[in-house]
Amino acid sequence: MTVHFIGAGPGAPDLLTLRGRDLIAASPVCLYAGSLVPEGVLAHCPEGCRIINTAPLSLDEIIDEISAAHAAGQDVARLHSGDLSVWSAMGEQLRRLRGLGIPYDVTPGVPSFAAASAALGAELTLPGVAQSVVLTRTSGRATAMPEAETLDTFARTGSVLAIHLSIHVLDRVVADLLPHYGAECPAAVVWRASWPDERVIRGSLGSIAGLCEGVDRTALILVGHTLGHEGFGESRLYAGDYDRRFRPVGTAPRFPGAGE
Repeated sequence: MTVHFIGAGPGAPDLLTLRGRDLIAASPVCLYAGSLVPEGVLAHCPEGCRIINTAPLSLDEIIDEISAAHAAGQDVARLHSGDLSVWSAMGEQLRRLRGLGIPYDVTPGVPSFAAASAALGAELTLPGVAQSVVLTRTSGRATAMPEAETLDTFARTGSVLAIHLSIHVLDRVVADLLPHYGAECPAAVVWRASWPDERVIRGSLGSIAGLCEGVDRTALILVGHTLGHEGFGESRLYAGDYDRRFRPVGTAPRFPGAGE
């Protein structure tokens, strides 16, 4: 058997990879994070599937469920929201499985910051404005931030910041960023990105906190000069005089099947 860790995406049931869908459909056991994974994703489970909401379970109880499936030779679809590479608590589960000799694999999912930028209709990296996106958060009850990983430190780079799990301290976030980005810097909050009740709030760093009354959890804060920016230069990628492998300038095409 194999435990398939699957990124279930940001919320919309159809923002799921084909591989993830097929693994869910082939697994007789499904463990899902019920607080964030939409029930629509569970429609891919096969008939008779044992479906377990892990939201009320401890890590020990989750591993017990996986161990029981392992003993029965049953594949497990382990669903987490968004993508598993950040803030998924997958690492501690994998460590337990390695210790128990239980095989696993990982299927990535659509991350929440990508769904939020799509909701904004924005490219977060624009030529001459910003070419880096920092995915970060503030300290919370479950996990503290390392001393060197502060908003002040990241803000000094001028990068676009995608700040997760921090809407409850939005005032503090704004206070930390204002000295570096200025009050007029574009900012946005996307609540429940890609869900049917998605809410997009646009403003400036100076105004955004006042626009977000009543918005709690599952909201992503985006801050950066690329948001709503129209004065950026065009990249060289599609410039007519830019010589590249698939569009050479002054010579015959160099891709297979196009001639010598």
